[in-house]
Amino acid sequence: MGGRRALVIVDVQNDFCPGGALPVPEGDRVVPALNAYIEKFQKAGLAVYASRDWHPEKTKHFKAFGGLWPPHCVQNTQGAKFHPDLKLPKDTVILTKGEDPNEDSYSAFHARTKEKKPFAADLKEKGIEHLYVGGLATDYCVRATVLDGLKNGFKATLLMDAIKGVNIKPEDSAEAIQEMERGGADKITFYELRVAGCE
Repeated sequence: MGGRRALVIVDVQNDFCPGGALPVPEGDRVVPALNAYIEKFQKAGLAVYASRDWHPEKTKHFKAFGGLWPPHCVQNTQGAKFHPDLKLPKDTVILTKGEDPNEDSYSAFHARTKEKKPFAADLKEKGIEHLYVGGLATDYCVRATVLDGLKNGFKATLLMDAIKGVNIKPEDSAEAIQEMERGGADKITFYELRVAGCE
């Protein structure tokens, strides 16, 4: 795999998995697939990013304050932690979003590194041009991250075996995938990545 690629893991946090405050159906099913991608990207010496919602207790994102969602991924809570089986490398770049109580911040491109550097700036500084994106949820934060990546001039590949959707309407995830493809994203599975010889 070329050095201008990076793996982007979107919001694989306890609150978005079964038993959490805002569970994505079968959200934990993405973890084994993501671990396989992590291992592959690590062996190739490529960057791994992991975004997280990190909401204050009071935010317009939550229903009680005019938003769509029940409280979830509140800062410094168990629900905001990454899924315990997700094998994030020590050098994973953690991207924090949702801290502003006046913003929804679905996209990882609204996030910053621990040094407060915007995601896009960090990517460009490292010469990264192509993002491989998986995580939760297909029809919200994954969708927003892929579309923003494309708008910012990056190539984007959707990891089809490492995403799950909320599907408030049954067709939401399928429509989100179509929208990402129309925007210029392509799709792949781990098996296809290996067969394609992207070593």
